[in-house]
Amino acid sequence: MNPTVYVETTVIGYLTSRPREDPIVAGHQQTTRDWWQTVPDRYELVASELVVQECSAGDETAAEERMEALAGITLLQTTSDADQLAEALIAGHAVPESHPEDALHIALAVVNGIQYLVSWNFRHIVNAAVRSTIERICRDDGYEPPKICDLEDLMDANGGERPNR
Repeated sequence: MNPTVYVETTVIGYLTSRPREDPIVAGHQQTTRDWWQTVPDRYELVASELVVQECSAGDETAAEERMEALAGITLLQTTSDADQLAEALIAGHAVPESHPEDALHIALAVVNGIQYLVSWNFRHIVNAAVRSTIERICRDDGYEPPKICDLEDLMDANGGERPNR
């Protein structure tokens, strides 16, 4: 069985957005597109109703493209366990109170036993400064946290080629 990967909203956004001139953003967009090509043979992707909600917002044409990218991906449902863990992540200062959706993305991956959570959200999710706090809170609540990473890290971890930076 392939490893399970929770795809957070920013990954879908980078996959479907128009090319940007900013070299860092453009690099993340290209990495996302390259990674997406390898997905069917290497990973079992999951997202959530929260990802659907976030992807369906905004410009109608862009939202349609994001929703097309989500087609066929297993969707996780929000549960009371996920809500409680998200609250614990906020209360423990792993995620700011102003961004409960980021805490819920993490919690959904955790309570469902997903192996990886991929995101381009470096502020609240893929953040080395808060990773140990996230992991401690999850373990204190009886869960093993997923490996939280960006797509470049996941490509390295599973034999993919890392793009030049």
